[in-house]
Amino acid sequence: MPALSTGSGSDPGLYELLAALPAQLQPHADRQEDLTFLWGMFGEKSLHSLVKIHEKLHYYEKQNPVPFLQAAVALADDLAEELQNKPSSSEIRELLKLLSKPNVKALLSVHDSVAQKNYGPVLPPMPDDIDEEEDSVKIIRLVKNREPLGATIKKDEQTGVIIVARIMRGGAADRSGLIHVGDELREVNGIPVEDKRPEEIIQILSQSQGAITFKIIPSIKEETPSKEGKMFIKAFFDYDPNEDKAIPCKEAGLSFKKGDILQIMSQDDATWWQAKHEGDANPRAGLIPSKHFQERRLALRRPEILIQPSKGSNRKSSGFRRSFRLSRKDKKTNKSMYECKKSDQYDTADVPTYEEVTPYRRQTNDKYRLVVLVGPVGVGLNELKRKLLISDTQHYGVTVPHTTRSRRSQESDGVEYIFISKHLFETDIQNNKFIEYGEYKNNYYGTSIDSVRSVLAKNKVCLLDVQPHTVKHLRTLEFKPYVIFIKPPSIERLRETRKNAKIISSKDDQTAAKPFTEEDFQEMIKSAQIMESQYGHLFDKTIVNDDLTVAFNELKTTFDKLETDAHWVPVSWLHS
Repeated sequence: MPALSTGSGSDPGLYELLAALPAQLQPHADRQEDLTFLWGMFGEKSLHSLVKIHEKLHYYEKQNPVPFLQAAVALADDLAEELQNKPSSSEIRELLKLLSKPNVKALLSVHDSVAQKNYGPVLPPMPDDIDEEEDSVKIIRLVKNREPLGATIKKDEQTGVIIVARIMRGGAADRSGLIHVGDELREVNGIPVEDKRPEEIIQILSQSQGAITFKIIPSIKEETPSKEGKMFIKAFFDYDPNEDKAIPCKEAGLSFKKGDILQIMSQDDATWWQAKHEGDANPRAGLIPSKHFQERRLALRRPEILIQPSKGSNRKSSGFRRSFRLSRKDKKTNKSMYECKKSDQYDTADVPTYEEVTPYRRQTNDKYRLVVLVGPVGVGLNELKRKLLISDTQHYGVTVPHTTRSRRSQESDGVEYIFISKHLFETDIQNNKFIEYGEYKNNYYGTSIDSVRSVLAKNKVCLLDVQPHTVKHLRTLEFKPYVIFIKPPSIERLRETRKNAKIISSKDDQTAAKPFTEEDFQEMIKSAQIMESQYGHLFDKTIVNDDLTVAFNELKTTFDKLETDAHWVPVSWLHS
């Protein structure tokens, strides 16, 4: 069969198929009259016109067009009235005649009906057999298409009656304005529901199509009208309502992934918020667990996934620190390389659920956002930082660490290190001037807050690598950090790509470099898993360092977008 031009999708358009069909069937037609019949039927102009209209409608349906205006009839009438008062000319007379034609008026009327979506089914008349004594009863008819009604029900524990528990924002019930929270449900399509469980009523509703009749007793309590939510949150966990035994209605739930931005539509219920995905054109909201409810649930489960520190205080930093990493023999005799103001146990006690966020785009006069790089030892953080610095020394900068050790002959104060006395270092520790600090071979080393400010003050992007549990203390209005997690590839790829590479045990002792061992690879993978599990909710971007050049290019693209595009940040960063 010869190639045909395509229609609105990847398949051949219906019009092209019909036009080509007679020629394709010609070898199979036994009689000439059969062929003539086929040519006559498929060559009919009216059929072609209908098919073309069908394809156009199908195309525009996929495009989901929005009407430019919804009242073309009124606009045409206003135009005609205005033209009547203008000096007559041939063009004006022709336009007035055109606007007065019945077919043009009908076309504009159809346009308005479609634009206003005023083409739903006409509801049947109200039933005559309404009990007149039940003067408080309302009979409501809603048209149910493929979408859910957008309401949940429950049985009142005291009275046993079925009541409307919540109305989903943007759903069919909400748009109708006829059903409210607290309304008592008596009948559905003439079926009494007093003796039925909520699950049975939901089953009746799910099987109903078209117009559904409800008999309800309105709630006495007046509902406070809710404004559409302008609150946005970033999710710190994955959620699937189908796996949540506590959700009142799985069908009404909204699934999301860690990192998704959600728009909160209602917080009327302390346990179940109503939300939708940011940017979703569908106005209907779905149920998600509230922040308080989810925190409570996760706090109960949390002890099962805590990574308990070893008895030795130095173990926790062995996988997390790369700038001044201890060799294995050093770890037996020295203190932990880095101590933070907060302990690991404090960090794992945090229960990440949601964070309120808002869009932020850096303005020309704003300082650059602090860029924090996180990753396990040996993953290639220092190499990536070095490549970034070399790519543009005027644009990127790194902090100069403090130390109490003596300056060596080839070193300059303020270049390799800022050399200070032990007394002054300990005073700065007490005054919380260090982001991180630690002790190595009886000398202190640390990264100060002022060293970060110094880089940013030079109108440079500050590249900082820290332990992951330090990240939370940098998340301030001043720094607005963007956190990038450098993740190792699979252990098979590590063996393949780093077989000839070396790992540096200490930044202060470059001669301590040694080849990677299998234990190094396993420790790198395990450390990365712990980081992602405990601190992944704080990461804005994850880059797998499988190939250094590819990872660097991805990092560079991320930096470029960070300086030009809008990103979601905590609302606290924009309000002092």
